[in-house]
Amino acid sequence: MPEPPRGLDRCVEVRDARREEFASIGDLRVAAYRADGFLSPASAYEETLRALGTDGDGEILAAVDGERILGTAMLQYWPHGGQVVRAPGEAEIRALAVARDARGRGIGRVLLAALMQRAAVRDVRRLLLLTHPDMRAARHLYAEAGFRRLPARDFQPGSGTTLLAFSLALSHGQSSVDE
Repeated sequence: MPEPPRGLDRCVEVRDARREEFASIGDLRVAAYRADGFLSPASAYEETLRALGTDGDGEILAAVDGERILGTAMLQYWPHGGQVVRAPGEAEIRALAVARDARGRGIGRVLLAALMQRAAVRDVRRLLLLTHPDMRAARHLYAEAGFRRLPARDFQPGSGTTLLAFSLALSHGQSSVDE
């Protein structure tokens, strides 16, 4: 795995989430999305957010300090993967969330690096993700990692806000930018 970002505590470990942590991870996701105003208490997306990956249709990672979960993200491979994965060799990053009191420590960066590394090892050629237009910190993180807009894959759930698609081409374990 790449060197941890500057400012990241060396005691933070990124690993596969354990089944007994799934409820806590769901709570962390919901709390993070609510804290930033992206999930209302009445949102139907809450249950989806809590359950993502718990049925085995993806890999859930946890960034932990000892036993405390500081952040999480998941990777879904073809043929699973929300509304953006459309072909073999593609995978989608979903539900990247960092506990509010753990932000600013590089946890999102190290989770994203771990997801990119996993995808490359599993012969994924293209990583995709959808994000809310107002998730500025997330969009900055993705741009820094080399993700580029892919407007052709934007998605509008129901009558909600159009989610922006981003893509990163992976080749030989190295990342390259999509056309």
